Amino acid sequence: MSELTIRSATDDDWPRIWPFFDAIVRAGETYAFPADLTLESGRQWWMEQPPSYTLVAVDADGTVLGSAKWGPNRPGRGGHVATASFMVARAAQGRGIGRALGEHVVDAAREAGFDGMQFNAVVETNIPAVALWRALGFQVVGTVPGSFDSVAHGKVGLHVMYLSFVPG
Repeated sequence: MSELTIRSATDDDWPRIWPFFDAIVRAGETYAFPADLTLESGRQWWMEQPPSYTLVAVDADGTVLGSAKWGPNRPGRGGHVATASFMVARAAQGRGIGRALGEHVVDAAREAGFDGMQFNAVVETNIPAVALWRALGFQVVGTVPGSFDSVAHGKVGLHVMYLSFVPG
């Protein structure tokens, strides 16, 4: 993989995230976001505000190859567990961008003092994502059957995946 920088996303990054965000959402295989999002309405679904973060993975020439958002899974009494979402541009898939973003976010959440990270909705037919999260130590703690309407597969399950940061 060429030189990769992972950094906080800025407002100027959104127009560079939007093309792959839009393509991934419209494909209907991995995110339960509305399919008719626009450049502006999509921003509200991806560009986080504190206490959450949005990141970009950028190559040496400044091309945004992927993005992640992460922060507390729930407010208040659920705020000790983090959550995250990831997207990688189709042209950059298979180059380790998702793994680099995943490792970065897991490390950042651990360093920020979260007890663990929970993914609320990993589509069970998204085999590369499930394999990556398992490789990073996540476990499927449950699957909600038929809760995602995949364009290609019909109604499939959503995995809840969890990685504890607490020793023992």
